[in-house]
Amino acid sequence: MKISSRTLILLLAAVLFHAKIAVSQTVTFVNPILSGFYPDPSIVQAGSDYYLINSTFSYFPGIPVFHSRDLKNWKQIGNVIDRTSQLDFMGERMTRGLFAPAISYHDNTFYVTCTDIDHDGNFVVTAKNPAGPWSDPVRLPKVRGIDPSLFFDDDGKAYIIYNSDAPDNKPLYSGHRTIRMYEFDPVNLKVTGEEKQLVNGGVDISKKPVWIEGPHILKKDGWYYLYAAEGGTSVNHSEVVFRSRSVSGPYVPYEHNPILTQRDLPADRKDPVTSTGHAQFVTGPDGNTYAIFLAVRPYEGDYYNTGRETFIAPVDWSTGWPVIDPQHKEIQYSYRTNIKEVRQKGALPQSGNFSYTLSFENSLDRSLLFMRKPDSAAFSLSKKNGLTLDLKPETIMDFGSPAFIGKRQQHLYNTVETRLDFTPVSSNERSGLTVFQSESNFYFLAKSISGGQETVQLFKSKPREKNMETIVEAALPVKQPALFLRIDAEGDSYRFSYSTDGKKWLLLKDKVDAKFVSTKTAGGFVGCIYGMYATSSGEKTTNTARFKYLKYTGNDPVYNK
Repeated sequence: MKISSRTLILLLAAVLFHAKIAVSQTVTFVNPILSGFYPDPSIVQAGSDYYLINSTFSYFPGIPVFHSRDLKNWKQIGNVIDRTSQLDFMGERMTRGLFAPAISYHDNTFYVTCTDIDHDGNFVVTAKNPAGPWSDPVRLPKVRGIDPSLFFDDDGKAYIIYNSDAPDNKPLYSGHRTIRMYEFDPVNLKVTGEEKQLVNGGVDISKKPVWIEGPHILKKDGWYYLYAAEGGTSVNHSEVVFRSRSVSGPYVPYEHNPILTQRDLPADRKDPVTSTGHAQFVTGPDGNTYAIFLAVRPYEGDYYNTGRETFIAPVDWSTGWPVIDPQHKEIQYSYRTNIKEVRQKGALPQSGNFSYTLSFENSLDRSLLFMRKPDSAAFSLSKKNGLTLDLKPETIMDFGSPAFIGKRQQHLYNTVETRLDFTPVSSNERSGLTVFQSESNFYFLAKSISGGQETVQLFKSKPREKNMETIVEAALPVKQPALFLRIDAEGDSYRFSYSTDGKKWLLLKDKVDAKFVSTKTAGGFVGCIYGMYATSSGEKTTNTARFKYLKYTGNDPVYNK
């Protein structure tokens, strides 16, 4: 049979058209899908929508809520804890506060369970709209432990699963924990019946497994799969799975556990991803299962400043057990799928290399963070002046509410800039940018007065003395309010620069040790925050500092290949 030239052209056009459609429906996940300090992810599907939340510890607002239609493009639509009347973090270290929230959806209601580690213990909040408002917390005093999550069975019953003490509160070794469960009343928001122990210690108690936590239950093909993190949240982190024909057990561990870990891989591998675990499964728009989990990207050994981040990887069920990315030993920086991409209008970028500029004309971006609580009387926004902060006596070394508004460091290599308008009147008045990891571990690039002259100074905290030391300072040649500040992160070091015109940058200090503000050195569970900060260092003042914008640019080499 002969085919005319016109028919051949039409057939070729059709092939190209369908090929174009196929390409447009291919989404490549780029890890992490939420860059920077976004640990302990939990995800839920409601129809064609996906919602994801993370731990925030003592930062406010607490527990960001992200929305997506394709598991790639995420937009923050709200925060679960957005009213100071809901919870009080005052007096707490930044690495305390809210641990490991979990989000669920049932009968047109969203639920978030979480642990306020020092005060309220475990609690639940609800909302009809995940963007908020969320209810005030309802305490769950019988749920003793951390990391609670809800499971709604297909018979209408609900359960709350959590990490708890060793049997009879008599641990056989350090880190000996259990997974326990209560039946849960989702209407009256309380537990019912008797507590049941589901897992003792972990996969194999004879091997002394530690810190079984972050549990979830999933029902599939008549099996109840209980999966949880094991090994602690550092380099030995992993995800393990058990299953049972009954929700209350007994649960049998998978013989090839763990289903996710990076702890056995060579330490000298290039661009490593480590500390993987704390996973939750979700069905993607393509019908396949994906795991959302935390991991870190160290620049050396176990040193990282970006905190624990949110990653994604495919899940394989071919053995009857869920195994996370069995085709690769190493978690990949990208995974290709057949999911149709759905971009989020107005969303800040979250994965790969990106840049953005935050202005402060009318409102603060939802991703910006206060320490413990906002002081609405101490800051203002305007098109002319941007963000105005009152200099407060509180410092970032205290456990109060300093004049501080911060944005997560989201790359190992990045630049953050701002324009500061500030005229100090004494040496105790300082304002500028800080790289903040903890109350004891931070750097502060500030404008102040030294020797009667305006200067730009770089301070380093002194962890044991609740004080700061001056690393370097430079006199400003002309007394003027405007000063431009820049911080460059370069893996294991920072570079601090300033400018009087925003064009010609002067180096203040290069090769400043980034390990000092790493999670490993500082301890705790958070990542670095770039903070706009103003303080009068314990003295009262009426002075203010203005920040015109905050510009952020990430440039990690791994994404430039």
